[in-house]
Amino acid sequence: MQPPKLTVLLAIILTAACSFPAAAASLGLLVLGSGGPRPFGRASTSYLVEVDGTPHILLDAGPGAFLRLGELNTSLEQVDTVLLTHLHIDHTGDLPAMLLARSLTARTPAVGITVFGPAGASQFPNTSRFLNLLFEKGGAWEYEKTFGADETLHGVDLPIDLKSPQREIAQLNGIRISAIATHHGDCPSVAYRIDYRDESIVFSGDMDPSALPNLVKLAKGCSLLVFHCVVLDPPNSPAQLYALHTPPKQIGEAARDAGAKQLLLSHIAPAIEDAIPSVLSSIKASYKGPVSFAHDKLAVSL
Repeated sequence: MQPPKLTVLLAIILTAACSFPAAAASLGLLVLGSGGPRPFGRASTSYLVEVDGTPHILLDAGPGAFLRLGELNTSLEQVDTVLLTHLHIDHTGDLPAMLLARSLTARTPAVGITVFGPAGASQFPNTSRFLNLLFEKGGAWEYEKTFGADETLHGVDLPIDLKSPQREIAQLNGIRISAIATHHGDCPSVAYRIDYRDESIVFSGDMDPSALPNLVKLAKGCSLLVFHCVVLDPPNSPAQLYALHTPPKQIGEAARDAGAKQLLLSHIAPAIEDAIPSVLSSIKASYKGPVSFAHDKLAVSL
């Protein structure tokens, strides 16, 4: 028989333990790359979406993402979904390396990965064709699919017409993924929303202002809006860039109209780094929520 004092102590401990609620499942973001196409110290665009600290979704895979992955000692073992906003090099250049890392560290003999991305137009192929050119028979890295685990890649081409409706493209263990077409000059592009429980992250990708109504629709009430900030308000950036990217004033208006709870600026260009106070002032003229700037290896928990 336990001594009375010990019995009382154990009862107090058990009661106290039962009074704390179980830890809520959480949605998180890990920024692998926060830069763009120019080499100035940041990896190019890439993000991992985490559930309870475990990465499940890779969004874009720009050059340098593979290096950041190793520096963070982060595993891709549970990643079975890749979301590509568009097929520019600064968003896809490290995709072969990231997929190889996934297959080499897999604990199972077979790995299935679904890659979503835009349908093709102009100089850009469908996402499924892009994967074929890289990894299928006769592709640049045909060997990759059998070098580690037996890897199966499934490409899904998403609509790129701005009139196409927003749609849910996947449900994965409680994670819901939605997409809508955007516009990035002649490069087909897509924005994504990831919902888990009561939290959500929306990724704008690279887009010009013509697609803002679509983005606002996708981002309604989101917990975190990740918006790419590349240009200053006109006329302070080269004129041709305004056909590709959204300036700060309109980013702030879009975040306000969407009712986003937080705004994270990424795909940072040197001009933005040099003008952070004016960029913030422009955005905060309309958006009153918290605004922060991404950097490589930034972790955000919602």
